[in-house]
Amino acid sequence: MPQIKINGAEHTIDADAQMPLLWAIRDIVGLTGTKFGCGIASCGACTVHIDGKATRSCAMPVSLVDGKSITTIEGLSADGSHPLQKAWVAEQVPQCGYCQSGQIMQAAELLAANKNPTRAQIVEHMDGNLCRCGTYLRIISAIQRAAREG
Repeated sequence: MPQIKINGAEHTIDADAQMPLLWAIRDIVGLTGTKFGCGIASCGACTVHIDGKATRSCAMPVSLVDGKSITTIEGLSADGSHPLQKAWVAEQVPQCGYCQSGQIMQAAELLAANKNPTRAQIVEHMDGNLCRCGTYLRIISAIQRAAREG
């Protein structure tokens, strides 16, 4: 059984080795901020960090994360004080909000590596995280704000 650390807490995942990490996070651990979008790693709604790297959890079997450290949206900041979370509110990014946890986790990876990305770098890094509501301009603005104020 895989042993993984999710948001700093150790968990033994008693499940089939091929179970997607997404379902272990949601159904076994009970953290529902990470969303199911497509199931084929194409939309980004399920993005979490595995050892600091943004990864699509819907296509990652739990067997491949044994011994790894996972961060979900709940672990980014439980009280919403992360600069990206504050910028998301200030820029009024969400409409339906479904993709936002994945968007924020993808953006957090970028800002951890590059404190002051250009607009082009933001667009390139966020490519592949889909928003059905089309709030891409607000997403970019929020990332720029978080970079400035973070």
